[in-house]
Amino acid sequence: MTVSKGWVTLKGEVEWQFQKEDAERVLRRLSGVKGVINLIVVKPRVTPSELKQKIEQALIRTAQTDAQRITVDVQGSKVILKGTVRSWAEKEEAERAAWSAPGVTSVENRIVIAP
Repeated sequence: MTVSKGWVTLKGEVEWQFQKEDAERVLRRLSGVKGVINLIVVKPRVTPSELKQKIEQALIRTAQTDAQRITVDVQGSKVILKGTVRSWAEKEEAERAAWSAPGVTSVENRIVIAP
């Protein structure tokens, strides 16, 4: 971390996206901080296939989603969700499950809500 004229620059690696976001959120609240440049990198300690498996397991554990109707594609640390669900809440729950996996840096939620 470096500070110059009220601007804080964050650097380093974390395993979870929420850690990157929390670090920035905490610093923005400090008196005298004009801005935060967040260069922290989310670096997974799991392979893409392990990441896919963790997300699929999280979907199965979640009672609010029908995991059999959702497919998970992993491209590096990016997750793409596809399929159909019965409600907006189910779609959001699937996205939360994807974000809960270590090393995820982005989630593209292409899930469609079936009429």
